[in-house]
Amino acid sequence: MTRTTKKLRILVADDHELVRRGVRGLLCARRGWKVVGEAVNGREAVEKTSKLKPDVAIVDISMPDLDGLQATRQIREATPNTEVVVLSMHESDQMVRRVLEAGALGYVLKSDLAAHLVRAVKDVSGGKLFLTPKVSDIVLKGFLKTGNQLDSTDRSQVRPTPREVEIIRLLAEGNSNKKVAADLGITVRTVETHRAKIMLKLGLHSLADLIHYAIRSKIVPPPDASE
Repeated sequence: MTRTTKKLRILVADDHELVRRGVRGLLCARRGWKVVGEAVNGREAVEKTSKLKPDVAIVDISMPDLDGLQATRQIREATPNTEVVVLSMHESDQMVRRVLEAGALGYVLKSDLAAHLVRAVKDVSGGKLFLTPKVSDIVLKGFLKTGNQLDSTDRSQVRPTPREVEIIRLLAEGNSNKKVAADLGITVRTVETHRAKIMLKLGLHSLADLIHYAIRSKIVPPPDASE
């Protein structure tokens, strides 16, 4: 049984009451879904998530005290079993990368809330990456324009999580998705989700790029290191 078939507990963090009310209405219309808490700023979002431990936290990118990026990082560090969907008005592939680097699995434009928020929550609660169609198009165009590479400033700021480093190492060592899943005790689908997220975050477009990244970052030794 997947988590989406169980009672799904959700926290909503946005400093605008009308937005929270709209989000709550969309979510509570789903059978088995419950909004267990609300927050009006980033610091409160972190505190309430730590206390309530929801399955999903919906976090506005622009909030007082702590912005959405900072709040997402702290939520993922303090409550790693809580997945995060970020709400944003920014139609920027660089912002999407920053959001994913912070640890979120979902990115939804506020203009797309009514059409895509429910699907976003459902997907991320099952460990799947979700980008609204408009955002996916923006990211793709950004990759095509830049050759699918982050600029040096962005690259220096992006850091994979410890779990992502583990997956990068196993993939760079030549293991299949199935072998990685067996070694880590997770599903192949989860490995595929992590792999896609890693590639997007780091601006990589092939396994060869991932291997080169792993060697540059000293996650795995170069091929001739043992010779």
